[in-house]
Amino acid sequence: MRIRRINPDETDLLKVFLYEAIFLPEGVDPPNREIIEKPELRIYYEAFGSGKADLCLLAEEDEIIVGAVWSRIMPDYGHVDDHTPSLAISLLKEYRGRGIGTRLLREMLDLLREQGYKKVSLSVQKANFAMKMYEKAGFQTLEEKDEEAIMLCWLNGSLP
Repeated sequence: MRIRRINPDETDLLKVFLYEAIFLPEGVDPPNREIIEKPELRIYYEAFGSGKADLCLLAEEDEIIVGAVWSRIMPDYGHVDDHTPSLAISLLKEYRGRGIGTRLLREMLDLLREQGYKKVSLSVQKANFAMKMYEKAGFQTLEEKDEEAIMLCWLNGSLP
């Protein structure tokens, strides 16, 4: 397993992993792939690389990209303020449950820390098992909305 930064010519991979990031409760059929063309989802990948907080790490196994974690400052579901990057993370289904997501998340938190960010946020469905991974990595629930939670991680390890 190799974790590396995304190359500029690979940003279309964000569309693949954004679709994979859509949480589906058991028994729910996946939405049509065109869902990622909605304006509220295009902000995750359009013109990626144009902002200072546009950072992406890929997980590669046997020369196959199996996962991605990326950050940007955007008005997404996990938006906290205009200085805090939001995270998106996903893996191809067959690679989940192997610790790859945890490794991607840890490496991204280190990268954001190195880049001088104080905190990072994300939005997660409360029923998503990944919520436990986020809590173990230091994320705390900031706000709950119906089925979602906005979580925040202080990158210096302590609250302000």
